[in-house]
Amino acid sequence: MRRPIIGARESGKMCGRVVQKTPLSEIRVLFETVNPVPNAAPTYNGAPTDTLPIVRLDRDGRRSLNLCRWGLIPSWSKDKAIGARCINAMAETVAAKPAFRDAFARGQRCIVPVDGFYEWQKTASGKQPYAIVSGDGLPLAMAGLWERWKDRTTGDTLQTFTIITTVPNELCAPIHDRMPVILPRDKWATWLGEREADPDDLRWLILRPYPAALMRSYPVDGRVGNVRNNDAGLFEPVVLAA
Repeated sequence: MRRPIIGARESGKMCGRVVQKTPLSEIRVLFETVNPVPNAAPTYNGAPTDTLPIVRLDRDGRRSLNLCRWGLIPSWSKDKAIGARCINAMAETVAAKPAFRDAFARGQRCIVPVDGFYEWQKTASGKQPYAIVSGDGLPLAMAGLWERWKDRTTGDTLQTFTIITTVPNELCAPIHDRMPVILPRDKWATWLGEREADPDDLRWLILRPYPAALMRSYPVDGRVGNVRNNDAGLFEPVVLAA
């Protein structure tokens, strides 16, 4: 059966801040990774160029929890600065865009486990940040791609990732016109490559927004706008003035 085409429009960057507060020992159990747990502190204001945990398959096809830098640097790039412009990849074009198509074609797919993410809603009085989280309090599984890049001058290697975005669901639409691709648990194996799937199946998987009924949002303090702020209070709800 021919799948319907979901429309899209070019948009500003989406999903530029995340929260990862669940201990990685618990993430290891939830995502069934097999390698030793990496050493990383929780973050309540994770931002591009930060090093964050992702789940991917190792060379033996086992789930591995690794630390990678946020902002994908294509393997062909001469300058790592491109990573700052590649923090998100649009689901509609990820298989074709030069920055992402090689990683997508090679099956370098990953999951970015987060406790939530922030987005800013435009209002008459300015921009109001919101936290968007799962309805059950468990971490969300964002779909991403990872890449390995070698500095041609120093020989150093960087491992980086990007988060894929799609059209918003009914919860996110009033806040922003994009949202990250969030994978239900029964699709983790397909996205990671443990189950066979053709490119059309994968594209269809990431074009579908996560159900709004399984998420909730709430306003948070404007301090989250400054990346220097990184404390648990950023993730707490605030009451908006009437």
